[in-house]
Amino acid sequence: MNEESMKFRLKYVVEDTDRHGNVRLYYRRHGRKVRLRGPAGSPEFLADYKKAAAAPSDAQPRKERAGRVSKDSFAWLCAQYYKSAMWASLDPKTQKTRRAILERFALHKGNGEKPYRMMLARHIRKRRDEMIATPEAANSMVKVLRQLFRFAVTYDLADTNPAKDVELLKSNPEGYHSWTLAEIEQFERTHPVGSTARLALALALYTGQRRSDLVLFGRQHVQDGWLVFTQQKGKGRNPVRLEIPLVPELQRIIEASETGDLTFLVNAYGRPFTNAGFGNRFRKWCDEAGLGNCSVHGLRKAAAARPAELGCTEFEIMAITGHQTSKEVTRYTKAASQKVRAQAASQKMRAAQS
Repeated sequence: MNEESMKFRLKYVVEDTDRHGNVRLYYRRHGRKVRLRGPAGSPEFLADYKKAAAAPSDAQPRKERAGRVSKDSFAWLCAQYYKSAMWASLDPKTQKTRRAILERFALHKGNGEKPYRMMLARHIRKRRDEMIATPEAANSMVKVLRQLFRFAVTYDLADTNPAKDVELLKSNPEGYHSWTLAEIEQFERTHPVGSTARLALALALYTGQRRSDLVLFGRQHVQDGWLVFTQQKGKGRNPVRLEIPLVPELQRIIEASETGDLTFLVNAYGRPFTNAGFGNRFRKWCDEAGLGNCSVHGLRKAAAARPAELGCTEFEIMAITGHQTSKEVTRYTKAASQKVRAQAASQKMRAAQS
């Protein structure tokens, strides 16, 4: 066999290196891939090559079966993540949110079919910049991709985490709008005591909890004048159990409202609200009151700001809201704390002048 013939006959030989550094030889043509014994040029190699080259093959490349996910694609990596212990440790709500973000990213310009090992920080950064109109959504995408590739690195499916080097966009530092006293009164004028809307407002304002907890509160959580419960956020990984005093005003509104058997809040069909359903309904109640800038989460901020105006410490406020660090509480109560300090300074100045 002369050199030119060897070059012609070996043009369909490819080398693949696995993650352990082992080099493997294959005959690949028209989508068909056949393993060849090595080393290249050995009698075993030539025999395997001759057999593979002589085997009949279709004129057209083999098509992937419908619905089949190519190994080493981004979609394949996501599928492995969904089957991992790291995924199982997340609470269902977090799983749902992350899966939705990953699916949207996979659908964008065919990302799901692309090899995930070829993904670089600049690719993620480009997609982040395309979402600059919604910085929070862009940042959420980056954070979820960081977790996906952290899984890949941990399980030896990737060597690097490209999302780790992608910077987050600057977003509104104030976050959700915190309700003012005038806005609360405007909502109360629109929705009187006895309505579900007013009960929802009172539960949010006097407990300072997230909507995922508000929709579950019921009489079974009331013990000797205290609301005793475990927060839904992080319940599966780092459960936070709280005991909050049931203030008289909230108790009065509960007693004057039509409630369900297991939950205080029920929808028009007498059934408990879902998390998303309650959020949509509360949005409608705010719109009916002419409060387009207000939301149920903004009441959580207002509930944290109120005790700050009364001089409560961050740790005292955290005991009510259930925050595990003071970072968020500080952000919620920044304006209220400034008002308290300004009032104290003013009093000291007047005392010094008298």
